[in-house]
Amino acid sequence: MKLFVGLGNPGAKYAGNRHNIGFMAVDRIAADHGFSPWRRGYQGQVSEGRLGSEKIVLLKPETFMNLSGQSVRAAVDFYKIDLADITVFHDELDLAPGKCRVKQGGGHAGHNGLRSIHAHLGEAYGRVRLGIGHPGHKDAVAAYVLHDFAKSDQDWLDDVLRGISDGAPYLAEGDAAKFMNAVALRVVPPRSSSGVEKPTKPAPTAALKAEPAAELSPLAKLKDFFR
Repeated sequence: MKLFVGLGNPGAKYAGNRHNIGFMAVDRIAADHGFSPWRRGYQGQVSEGRLGSEKIVLLKPETFMNLSGQSVRAAVDFYKIDLADITVFHDELDLAPGKCRVKQGGGHAGHNGLRSIHAHLGEAYGRVRLGIGHPGHKDAVAAYVLHDFAKSDQDWLDDVLRGISDGAPYLAEGDAAKFMNAVALRVVPPRSSSGVEKPTKPAPTAALKAEPAAELSPLAKLKDFFR
């Protein structure tokens, strides 16, 4: 059994926030792969299903971001899940929007949700880091992550979430490379702001001929001879 945790804040007020991309990721997995309806449990919302041969529990903590570890710990204690079988989906300021990285263990890099999970369980769990970009100054971070994604973000956001859903069975199997490839197939090539793939420039045609060289004067020919 594996536990996939999406981090975010509960309630309609926060539903579209950048900080809630973890919730969005597990919501997409549940919808696309026929998981059970969400129900209350372990201080959060829980859904169960299968990805390939693996039984998966999806969890969205409702303790608010800073106390996420309480909910994750409650689910881990009930299901007796090893830390190596936990994957946490979370927003990542240090990755550009649309980028996705898989990581096993390590520090929390100041992310309050991960900090809380560290405090309750340690650091040896897996993460899927979902890039949202950085506002440019640390004083602007709180307002930035608690603000909704812009309309211009919707294309890449949808592509990333679809890619995560496509690759979820590989992630459940522990094959991070195939998971990342599934995400890449959705987000590459990049789209233009209109949502239409940018056309490539036509290759130069072989029919174009070089311009003929100008006829040299007798004096020029003589100078060229002695070069």
